[in-house]
Amino acid sequence: MTSTPHAVDPDLQALVGEWLTVPDVAERLRVPLSRVRRSIADREVVAVRVGPRSVLAVPARFYDESGPRADLKGTITVLSDGGMDDAQIIRWLFTPDATLPVGRAPIDALWAGRKREVRRRAQAEAL
Repeated sequence: MTSTPHAVDPDLQALVGEWLTVPDVAERLRVPLSRVRRSIADREVVAVRVGPRSVLAVPARFYDESGPRADLKGTITVLSDGGMDDAQIIRWLFTPDATLPVGRAPIDALWAGRKREVRRRAQAEAL
């Protein structure tokens, strides 16, 4: 399910912290803009419109040095299939959860190698 990104509220922008525009991602990874757009279209990452100019952006933590985090796509799919839009998915991934084994947000747990735990919680959220 692909939706047209709408501008998100400042609270979500602050929760995420660092955002990358499509050109920022392309430059950081040294890939063509079309490849970044394709990763958004393929739901490897999700993007929303941020800032006063409402530019399309992706949370920087969705990427490691080689590209989109491999453990993210399945989690995005589970949350999307559960009815969340892109902004809700991002909010869920970045909202702190003290019950996680690493004691932070699901995105932190993914970075810590806790993909199964995050997916279990995403599936429970989708019910």
